[in-house]
Amino acid sequence: MTAEQRRNLHAFRGYVSKILDPTYILSYMTPWFRDDVVQRIQAEKNNKGPMEAASLFLQVLLELQEEGWFRGFLDALHQAGYSGLCEAIESWDFQKIEKLEEYRLLLKRLQPEFKTTINPKDILPEISGCLISQECEEIIQISSNKGLMAGAEKMTECLLRSDKENWPKTLKLALEKEESKFSELWMVEKGAENVQMKDLEDDEMKTLDIQIVYKEEPENQNLSQNPCPSSEVPPAYSPLKPRNFQLELALPAQKGKNTIICAPTGCGKTFVALLICEHHLKQFPQGRKGKVVFFAVQLPLYEQQKSAFSEYFERLGYKVSGISGEIADSVSVEQIVENNDIIILTPQILVNSLKDGTIPSLSIFTLMIFDECHNTNKNHPYNMIMFNYLDQKLGGSSDSLPQVVGLTASVGVGDAKNEAEATEYICRLCASLDTSVLTTVRDNLEELEEVFYKPQKLFRKVESRTTDKFKCVISQLMAETEALAKSIFEELGTVTLENLSRIQNRNFGTQKYEQWIIAVQKACMVFQMPDKDEESRICKALFLYTSHLRKYNDALIISEDARMKDALNYLKNFFSNVRAAGFDAIEQDLTQRFEEKLVELEDISVDPSNENPKLKDLCFILQEEYHLNPETRTILFVKTRALVDALKKWIEENPKLSLLKPCILTGRGRTNQTMGRGRARGSKCFLLTSNADVIEKEQLNICKEKMMNDSISSLQRWNEAVFKEKIHQIQVQEKLIRDNQGKVKPVVDKNNKKLLCGKCKTFACYTADIRVVEECHFTVVRDAFRECFVTKSHPSPKKFGNFEKKSKIFCARKDCLHDWGIHMTYRTFEIPVIKIGSFVVEDVATGAQTLYSKWKDFNFEKIPFDAAEMSAGAQDLNLQAMNGLE
Repeated sequence: MTAEQRRNLHAFRGYVSKILDPTYILSYMTPWFRDDVVQRIQAEKNNKGPMEAASLFLQVLLELQEEGWFRGFLDALHQAGYSGLCEAIESWDFQKIEKLEEYRLLLKRLQPEFKTTINPKDILPEISGCLISQECEEIIQISSNKGLMAGAEKMTECLLRSDKENWPKTLKLALEKEESKFSELWMVEKGAENVQMKDLEDDEMKTLDIQIVYKEEPENQNLSQNPCPSSEVPPAYSPLKPRNFQLELALPAQKGKNTIICAPTGCGKTFVALLICEHHLKQFPQGRKGKVVFFAVQLPLYEQQKSAFSEYFERLGYKVSGISGEIADSVSVEQIVENNDIIILTPQILVNSLKDGTIPSLSIFTLMIFDECHNTNKNHPYNMIMFNYLDQKLGGSSDSLPQVVGLTASVGVGDAKNEAEATEYICRLCASLDTSVLTTVRDNLEELEEVFYKPQKLFRKVESRTTDKFKCVISQLMAETEALAKSIFEELGTVTLENLSRIQNRNFGTQKYEQWIIAVQKACMVFQMPDKDEESRICKALFLYTSHLRKYNDALIISEDARMKDALNYLKNFFSNVRAAGFDAIEQDLTQRFEEKLVELEDISVDPSNENPKLKDLCFILQEEYHLNPETRTILFVKTRALVDALKKWIEENPKLSLLKPCILTGRGRTNQTMGRGRARGSKCFLLTSNADVIEKEQLNICKEKMMNDSISSLQRWNEAVFKEKIHQIQVQEKLIRDNQGKVKPVVDKNNKKLLCGKCKTFACYTADIRVVEECHFTVVRDAFRECFVTKSHPSPKKFGNFEKKSKIFCARKDCLHDWGIHMTYRTFEIPVIKIGSFVVEDVATGAQTLYSKWKDFNFEKIPFDAAEMSAGAQDLNLQAMNGLE
């Protein structure tokens, strides 16, 4: 142990204390720690918590004089699973741990919602690699002994101490896999603040979508003509003979045409894409190679397609790789694209890479395949990619452009009211994707129908309860809780609960109300006050109130479509978990309010007159269908997990349905277990609803589907040259609109402003010192700025365009070291490039401070970088140096 190592450990003890639970490594430190010291540290944790225990541990550690204790400490960290902390101490580089701070702050703010929403046992297998093994055991034990809410509290505590740099994204993936509502709040990707809420109709929650599937054919239907046991790799990804309708779908693309392939879900469009790729790559003569990029819009689809392409093409000798937002920061996009034949991407990766010059042009690819291509509109990443493509095409570039293929089950018709409008909508989609061929199955329809059977749709209008006393009581409790939430804003004056969200006319017991809760919680995530303690108090209270409102809303949804007693049991279980967890003053008050109404709710829930008429109709349908065909298999689709549990219990307790054996399918598991829903011949799809408008809307959707199919058929009869000219006209018009929109610039604020370090608030520079390099990079030309930062080697230095990344820059204050950006060579100049998200902007005149996540949102006077200015500055420095020598 050198004196420098001791000084460094003392200097970075704050980082260590935030992460380390010393009780997990004490058993490895026995050669240096006496038994009484071990007991003191364990007592400190029990009485004050792990952070205080870690402080005591470090105090004792730094006082040790024995040889070998520092190496022993590092070995103990490694053995216990603190790999990130061990790496940081060995290199004395805590950048990765520092970057996690924003996620720790976010999770602290979201903790009240996390503990009421998350089932820790469900997501623990997915995130266990981000935790210490003993922490995982403690989470399971607490969940079993004290309840899921207490377990979720423990999980939060452990995640806040995690030293694994990937834990925020790993948590996001786990939440998405479980289709957790909390996933909407846990935003780890850039640009998440721009996510728009889907405005839902109040009546959406008043439907039960029931599908009856007869098993008259094998459940595991092959999409190829080759037999394949269900336990083996899906047949589409092993050598096989394609069906004729699949060859028909692939043919136009194999002829090199840009095309949209529109075919039903479940008919093997991925396999068609594999056929197209294989043909495309094999057509190149010796000495030339093709390069394919396949886009998947969602992470689960990305993983599925990457696996499919890898399995199919690697046996043929082609290199396949992929990049998603999960790994984008840790890999070189440029190298992966350069070194592989087929690249699977989430589209935002390519949008970012085109913008920063990592990928100089789309001409590097020879084929682009867009899965779910109907998303190519507005500001979707697909459209951003195609804007680049079309600018290159219409700009007269001599560089070759890749072939474009789109895959979709439905091109849609938008808001079209008639076939002419539907045709125009589809033409605009084709223009966006530069396609002049719409490919559907026409010659092999009979074969397609053997594989894909469209179920008969039946609509059943059912009655609601004439009176709903349960809803009246719960609504009263919700109104009281809303009033309590509103009261915490009264002292602020300018901010109210209502203006935190644009969603209006929300009704209790609807999905729209659920969306309002999420909107309020998202607003609360970015809510700021000068008094941070007060800010924390208000946000915690608001999350507690909205979390309880969500549970009441869930209960009303259960009561609407299932039994009142199941809705009440859902609430009783929730409040029982609340008691077993933190149970602060707000939770105690809300629990007391619920318990005051409990006897009344119990009486209402067991009253036979309050039985749900929807369940009587559902019971009748199930009895009738199983009587007609005992081999019937049923999938019951509902909107929430809580309602799934309630209906399962109803089936199990209903003597009329005693022959049924219900099980639950949720999350990604539904993909493979429900793959063939509705494909069996004779299958039926029932829609049960108490709202006639819902039936009318569904019937309208059927009409729109027919209108879409008729429009596609009409377009397929067009002369291809005429269709191409129509597409070209739309493209020219749209580009003109885009170019003109780009000319409308916001009002520029010409007042000089300060940039302060976002962490320690140290002055960094003025806006007058900032210059814009090649329209998207921002540097500081003020000489004194070089004294404000320190540099460290960049973990992945690389060249792109006129730039070469060399090092990272950090705030020069030793107790801060906040990440400010990068140091790079631009042509012949060595320049710092800063990111606005690392700074606070302060108005020189008023002192008002503002945070910006992107430069485009900061409308200050942007002065272009001038090489002559830099050269003159360098000459001045040389002159000063010469004068100094004289």
